Amino acid sequence: MNIIYFLSLLVNFYTAILVMRVIFSWIQMDPYNPVAKIVYSMTEPLLGGIRRNLPVVVSGIDFSPLIALLLIQFIFRLLVRMLI
Repeated sequence: MNIIYFLSLLVNFYTAILVMRVIFSWIQMDPYNPVAKIVYSMTEPLLGGIRRNLPVVVSGIDFSPLIALLLIQFIFRLLVRMLI
């Protein structure tokens, strides 16, 4: 049960970081801001990998954060089912 709780904390933390990344893109956060640097460095490996494998985006909308959230939730639920 402790492993599931720990995984849940990690998933919630990374989800919050992804949401911050999306909000930063909406408000045009300065990329040299220390908080923005940390958020970008934590999310870019996953989002960059998704962007490389996605077809061309429609109207300049970046769907990689949405796909990342869905992927993270899917993997988390799969792991929880395997651990139970």
